[in-house]
Amino acid sequence: MSPKGNVYIIDDDSAMRDSLAFLLDSAGFDVKLFENAADFLDARAGLRFGCVVSDVRMPGIDGIDLLRRLKANASTLPVIIMTGHGDIPLAVEAIKLGALDFVEKPFEDDRLIGTIEAALQQSQDHLKTDAVSLDIASRIASLSPRERQVMDGLVAGLSNKMIAREHNISPRTIEVYRANVMTKMQAHNLSELIRLALRAGLLND
Repeated sequence: MSPKGNVYIIDDDSAMRDSLAFLLDSAGFDVKLFENAADFLDARAGLRFGCVVSDVRMPGIDGIDLLRRLKANASTLPVIIMTGHGDIPLAVEAIKLGALDFVEKPFEDDRLIGTIEAALQQSQDHLKTDAVSLDIASRIASLSPRERQVMDGLVAGLSNKMIAREHNISPRTIEVYRANVMTKMQAHNLSELIRLALRAGLLND
């Protein structure tokens, strides 16, 4: 069975690391352990996409500082912070710095597993969305200025004749530009082109 996803545990407590490793490995995750945030940051470039589960209070680089460093490097890794009972203000700060969630010690096994699964799914969905948006933006960028004018006219609901009149060129020329727009935007029909324009933020929902 393929793993549910990668999980990177960062905790200076060896007993906690071992306990989490056993739990998450049994739940089907591929788990890697780090006894401090510095070791994790050193290894990060070679790691696959996965969920970071970090203690908030650690010597050296603590959980909050880790979040700041990941944010500064535009990391896409989802982070879950583990907190003690008195660390709720820190947990709130962690959320503000980009942590997806926090779990309070002692936590229920199912709660932690569910939180990790949700974090991985949410982040994968965002990555897919970002990739699609970038792809659409690159298609739009490939249009010539005139092709962009024709596209804008089409998604605004204008006919070929109306677009031709607006730009003082022949309807036959508009047809050529329209065909180019459809090819470059990889749209099979006008409704697809409009959906792509919506996705790119060129139209209001």
